[in-house]
Amino acid sequence: MALQHATSGQVVALRPANEDVSQFSSIAIAKTEELELIRLVLPAGKSMPEHSVRGQVTLVCLSGAIAVEAHGHTALLRDGDMLYLEGGAAHSLRAEHDSIALLTIVLKD
Repeated sequence: MALQHATSGQVVALRPANEDVSQFSSIAIAKTEELELIRLVLPAGKSMPEHSVRGQVTLVCLSGAIAVEAHGHTALLRDGDMLYLEGGAAHSLRAEHDSIALLTIVLKD
């Protein structure tokens, strides 16, 4: 069964009340030819090994704390913090606490 993406004008709860964030999940909220929005749930201690994506990226920490290693240093994102990465920039993630994040990827150059 195909994943239902959000439609234009639809409200999406990014931090639902009483959600169990002890399990990793990655949900594509919306995807077009130019843009992809992904909601990440990262339990404390969960890591994503170094990788890169072709398009430009923003990562917004909605709750918790996420360490992002990129460009030779580590940035710690906390509630409400955002990080921008240029397309192709290698990076890795580690959740310092149970965390929820919104990842945006620009798919078109």
